[in-house]
Amino acid sequence: MTPIPWLEQTSYHFPDVETALTDPDGLLAASQQLYPELIIDAYRQGIFPWYTAGQPVLWWSPDPRCVFFPKDFHVSRRFQRTLKRNIFTITTNTVFREIMLACAAPRKNTRKNETGTWITAEMLENYCRLHEMGFAHSIECWHQNKLAGGLYGLKIGNIFFGESMFSKVNDASKVALHYVCTQIRPALLDAQVKSDHLMRMGATIIPRKQFTRILQMNIAALP
Repeated sequence: MTPIPWLEQTSYHFPDVETALTDPDGLLAASQQLYPELIIDAYRQGIFPWYTAGQPVLWWSPDPRCVFFPKDFHVSRRFQRTLKRNIFTITTNTVFREIMLACAAPRKNTRKNETGTWITAEMLENYCRLHEMGFAHSIECWHQNKLAGGLYGLKIGNIFFGESMFSKVNDASKVALHYVCTQIRPALLDAQVKSDHLMRMGATIIPRKQFTRILQMNIAALP
């Protein structure tokens, strides 16, 4: 594999996303540490951390990028019936850590196409800190007073960066995603990496250059 830049601890500075590798797609840089301010700086440039325990922190910016334009979220007839039944209750930001832990539970990860979890203990603590800072958010879906599914991600400016979602009851995570698209209504919901599941719900893929332009137009200094 082609060597990638190592971010120096004294002066973290991400390289231009257009220098990211094509194999593996989007691998841009590595660092020893992970901390909230660095994560925010990365997201503002269209970069996200993804690694497993025992690895350095790996930073990615794939091309193309999988995203949702909220108006294009696909509501199938079957899912429309789920929504009309109104069997789920939605809350936001009430059990952020619990949502992350549920997303981290070992399972087949359809987005990353692998079994297990990439949400390390280090990521858990940093994203919980980002939640306390007002950047990271959870959407919780309840059924019969029990947590049935949900998702979490970062909102910076008018962009929602989706990180992970889970379901214990059919359609629960989809209901949470629908909530982001119809109630939060960001200019763009970043889904990072393409999967068949996301594409069936209305996701699309766009070139990294277009994604970066959208970020520049919608990212503000505050969440």
